[in-house]
Amino acid sequence: MRFEADLEAARARIADAVVRTPVWRSDALDEALGCSLWLKCEPLQRTGSFKLRGATNAVRALPTGTRGVVAVSSGNHAQAVAYAGRAAGLPVTVVMNADANKAKMAATIGYGATIVSDGVDPTNREQIARDLATRDELALVHPFDDWNVIAGQGTATLELLEEVPGLDAVVTPIGGGGLLSGAALACQIASPSTRAYGAEPAASPDAQRSLAEGRRVRLDYAPSTIADGARTVQMGERTFAVLSELCAGIELVRDDAARTALALVWDTTKLLIEPTSAMAIAAIAAGAVPGERIGVVLSGGNVDAAALADTIRVKESV
Repeated sequence: MRFEADLEAARARIADAVVRTPVWRSDALDEALGCSLWLKCEPLQRTGSFKLRGATNAVRALPTGTRGVVAVSSGNHAQAVAYAGRAAGLPVTVVMNADANKAKMAATIGYGATIVSDGVDPTNREQIARDLATRDELALVHPFDDWNVIAGQGTATLELLEEVPGLDAVVTPIGGGGLLSGAALACQIASPSTRAYGAEPAASPDAQRSLAEGRRVRLDYAPSTIADGARTVQMGERTFAVLSELCAGIELVRDDAARTALALVWDTTKLLIEPTSAMAIAAIAAGAVPGERIGVVLSGGNVDAAALADTIRVKESV
């Protein structure tokens, strides 16, 4: 499974729209975790997360005459599609969970999108988006089950591997699997000896269970976790195909471990990341990612201030 042409095409297509984010080092973080880490800082990306890469690639690949775009998201993809759609002159409708992160909802509206959220949760949001796409003749930009989205997300890991050759592993958070699929494909193309690992909320283990059982598992409940960017109920067909072949493992991360990891990153690097990003650090802390030289794609930093205060307060009390 090789997608070198798709990844290179994505990089060219989005080059003028995204930031080549820095790679961060911290001796204190290395000492705390017992390995050498290179942090790809997607919180510093436009819209605050890696999602702009895939969204821009997908929107720019749409055929001429597209009337508008609909997306389904818990927050970061919503912002990214709203931003990319506005840049392309296309109206954007986003289906978001009713309990989505308020800061992410506000930013999505600020980028000009219309939000549909009444009665929406992780179990029904995709069908609502598909129904809107059919009814209003809109193009659906899926958050992960789209080859253009996967290729766009893979550019983050391509940049990391170019800057830091010889990594033993790359680890990313996983919800639907777009970021981890892109990372795994980038490793296969640019550094075949580098293995790709994922970190998933323990409350939302659909990806880990899917790879373990060899079939796509769908959860029959709406997951509750502070890692709001990974509250999926089923991974995509495309991401399942990629990760079944190329993923080295997925670690399940409890919320308390994500809180501890978030605080550790802040203490040692002064980087503000969201809980979904912190899961990758928690997986390393748990010893689930073997290797001395590990790359981490910090997925985003869109944190609601009140939610962050609650997260820190809970962490300090456990």
